[in-house]
Order: sequence, then C-alpha cells, then structure tokens
Amino acid sequence: MTFALFTIVLAGILPIVCAGLAKRHGFGRRPRDGGYDNRNPRAWLAQQTGTSAWANAAQANSWEALPLYAAAVIVNHMLGGAGVLTDVLAGIFIALRLVYIVMYVTGRHWLRSLVWLAAMVVKLAIFFLPMLLSK
Repeated sequence: MTFALFTIVLAGILPIVCAGLAKRHGFGRRPRDGGYDNRNPRAWLAQQTGTSAWANAAQANSWEALPLYAAAVIVNHMLGGAGVLTDVLAGIFIALRLVYIVMYVTGRHWLRSLVWLAAMVVKLAIFFLPMLLSK
C-alpha cells in the first residue's frame, strides 16, 4: 500500500476528529443541563454556537471533501501515477486539511478559505498528475 492510499483512511478519520471537537463542550453534563444529547445528536449540534458549531461545520466539510479526494488518489493509482510525487501531494493534502480544521474551529475564516482552495488544487493535481506525466 502506498502512503497516498493510506491517506484516504486519514482523510476519513478527520471528520470524526471534528465531531469530537464539536461535542467536547457538552460531555460531562446532562442533556437537560445543556450537555451533549446522544439521543438527539444532530438537534443538539444544530443548537451549538461558536467553536462547537464551527467544528461541526468542519466535520460536514471534511465529509464533503472525502469522496473527490479518495477518487483522485484511486484514479491516480489506476492510471499509473503512484509514486513519490503522489505521496508528497497526498501528505500536503492531509496537512492542509488539518490546518483547515484549525482555521475553522478558531474562526479564521479568510485563512480557512485560502487553505480550502489550496487543498482543492492539491486534490485536483493528484487526480490529473498521471495525465500530466504521460505527455
């Protein structure tokens, strides 16, 4: 297994990390006292503000980013693009997504958008890399 393929698993774990960040302030308190409500987690999350709401939004965006990223890495490998450059780009993508989550949770919306764009460019580069290298 290449590092790039392994990063698909890492990208799949990122939304779960975001979910934990979104819920962490609600742990240790009863739902009637405003604590996390595992019977109605989506309703509870929808009522959150600030850091918890931003972490929940980062979770949603992480799930949204996953299919195209996974497809890009898999198509790259299917077309013979797997190699050091693909692994490096995959590592950069994961690093950018981690920075994206930090920017989201800390409310740095302009930087978050720039990091999102950079991650999208890297994702597309992974997808098109085999076609660029074959010319």
